[in-house]
Amino acid sequence: MGDPGALAAAGPHRRQAALSAHERGDGPGRHDGEVTTETADRDGSARPARAARSGPRARMTGKERREQLLDVGRRLFAEKGFEGTSVEEIAHTAEVSKPVVYEHFGGKEGLYAVVVDREIRKLLDAITDSLTTANHPRMLLEHAALALLDYIEQSTDGFRILVRDSPVAQSTGTFASLISDVAGQVEHLLGDEFRRRGLDPKAAPLYAQMLVGMVALTGQFWLDHRSPKKAEVAAHLVNLAWNGLSGLEKKPALQSTKRTR
Repeated sequence: MGDPGALAAAGPHRRQAALSAHERGDGPGRHDGEVTTETADRDGSARPARAARSGPRARMTGKERREQLLDVGRRLFAEKGFEGTSVEEIAHTAEVSKPVVYEHFGGKEGLYAVVVDREIRKLLDAITDSLTTANHPRMLLEHAALALLDYIEQSTDGFRILVRDSPVAQSTGTFASLISDVAGQVEHLLGDEFRRRGLDPKAAPLYAQMLVGMVALTGQFWLDHRSPKKAEVAAHLVNLAWNGLSGLEKKPALQSTKRTR
């Protein structure tokens, strides 16, 4: 059984290069894979009974079938997780034989890798774009928070996949890798702001991790609660983050430590 954390640990950029030809395209000879009475599973096992169709249905092209399998896999992985989803269930839901899933993706692991890679690129692109739409640091923070919440609202299944099998609290895995990528982009913005305020820019990487982690954990909370409204959540995030950044001390120290000396 594949490990979803291991599949994603290399990070979104290196992971894409590792995807096989079957995972990236619909190679020659692909067919729609529609189940008929003449189609059998690779291992010869019986498939769950399906309702008879009332009439003929147009056959899918290889590309259409691949996208259908990705949609089915995305829904099942979001609902049941990687371990709880089987190739048989994916094939049954898509109304194809199991060999069709193997033909397009090489197995469940390949399908999962493509689904995760798409979601990471979608979210990373949205946040990256948000960091180029304003000049003032506070506006950048607002746009980034809204970009994450927009993604959660519009791609709920995708975000659930990213955080279900690799929670943000873990140091490795899908979501941790994404957090690291986003923090890397925020780091140079914070560094510039620190210099402008006379603060030590060497602390920017640490603060970038804090800031992005705070937003990500809030996103996980909002994923299930959906209250308060999106704009209000973003406003509270910005309130805490911006006012916290505004009051940074040049040389912070723990007050409790001072009292015990």
